Amino acid sequence: MKNIFKIVVLSSLSVLAASCESFLDVNVNPNAPVNENLTLSAKLPAALNSTAAQEAVQLNQLGAFWGGYWGTTSEALALFNDIKYYDGVGIRGSRDGIQIWENTYNILLYYKLIKDQAEAEQSPFYAGISKIMMGWHFIRLVDIYNNVPFDGALQGTNVPQPVYQPGAEVYRKSIDLITEGIQDIRSASVAPANDDIFFGGNKTLWAKFGNTVKLRALLQQSEVSSQSGYIAAEIQNIVQEGSGFLGVGENAYSNPGYLNTSGKLNPFYETFYRNAGGATVANHTNIRPTEYLIHKYGTLNDPRLEKIYQTANGVFKGVKFGNLVASEEYNTENTSALKGPAENSNQPAGLLKSFDQPAVILSSFESLFLQAEAAERGWIGGDAATYYNQAIAASFVYIGLDGEQATIYIAQPAVSLGEAGNRIARIIEQKWLAINSVNSFQAWNDFRRLGLPDFPNSESAPSATARPLRLMYPETELQTNREEVNKQGGDDITKNRVWWDPE
Repeated sequence: MKNIFKIVVLSSLSVLAASCESFLDVNVNPNAPVNENLTLSAKLPAALNSTAAQEAVQLNQLGAFWGGYWGTTSEALALFNDIKYYDGVGIRGSRDGIQIWENTYNILLYYKLIKDQAEAEQSPFYAGISKIMMGWHFIRLVDIYNNVPFDGALQGTNVPQPVYQPGAEVYRKSIDLITEGIQDIRSASVAPANDDIFFGGNKTLWAKFGNTVKLRALLQQSEVSSQSGYIAAEIQNIVQEGSGFLGVGENAYSNPGYLNTSGKLNPFYETFYRNAGGATVANHTNIRPTEYLIHKYGTLNDPRLEKIYQTANGVFKGVKFGNLVASEEYNTENTSALKGPAENSNQPAGLLKSFDQPAVILSSFESLFLQAEAAERGWIGGDAATYYNQAIAASFVYIGLDGEQATIYIAQPAVSLGEAGNRIARIIEQKWLAINSVNSFQAWNDFRRLGLPDFPNSESAPSATARPLRLMYPETELQTNREEVNKQGGDDITKNRVWWDPE
């Protein structure tokens, strides 16, 4: 963690009066951070937008491939091979790898700078937001790598080789940090406004968001029997706090004021659909839904299918993930691409609506599915079926459908929670269909945790049963903190699990 990285914030801050057209470009050394002479109102949207960009692109893409949603056309057979082959060494490469570790610790450092400045300036709302978001990112790191630095992280040259702490411990510390953040926000007398590009300074929504992130982290531990007492205690803490969770119509969206300018569009739209000039990007041409996903939508008569995807030769057609042999069946023209405005009479489509659509951090439908699962497990009050039905309806609204269509869909025996033999499995299946390409990383989490849904393995996997369980630690850590890395055991991404992943 000695290397100097560069945070390039990927949004315009056009909602801000003072810096409408600018990027924030901050050079930081994780071991010697320098606090730039910037106001909290300038730093906060930059940090929040960095979170949004990482979620929408880097984590969403990895999760979409490993969570059963995406494959590639025959013409793109040679692309994304590290992901298709579960090549941990290639993924962790310092030059061409997927730099989740480096990016996340850079973002964490920036939130820490905000927290330190906010505490010095006695601005508890900003401090609270930074604590909640630091908890968010540390939990993400554990989900991806398992044991990671927490106490010794972000300390500069004071701790050049921080100790890796157990993933379970980092989870607890992160949940505590989120709790502190909620308390800070509730105590604040002055709130941010446009510079809070998630909630516009709404205390209640920030508290609900923090509680929902905690609930998601607690559900990640559902298969670890030794955690039951801790989970019950933390659920009680959430109940006592009183704000509840994100409900119907309450979404954690990020919108800094996207512009139709290169690097300033909604990051999902720009990375997976069209650029500022309106040209189709390579990812939109090369990436396709899996056959399993298309089949699942189809067998459930799910109207979201035609909102999200185009037909190919009059039918919806997916691909095999990790297909080893090029086949005309899976060529570009014979498979279904994501549908965007250009393919929808210049109207917003299901996932691709416009260059300035908000980026999804945590949707109301994901929150409601979390509550449905928690209620089904007896962790929280309320009716699991009610949360479940509300979650599906909220997903339909997001995709551009209406309540009547959701009601008809839910009434089917194959969808109704009351008709399910395994109610948890049904909740997860519908959650999987709802968060498709919106928050795909959570689909990979749910699969590792529960093995649901049982989508096919990559045809390029090293063996029929090998699945990606976590990432290797990156080259930057091997170079600068090798002793700690070597203490973490084996480094095979198909054999070594994160702490909450059951055998």
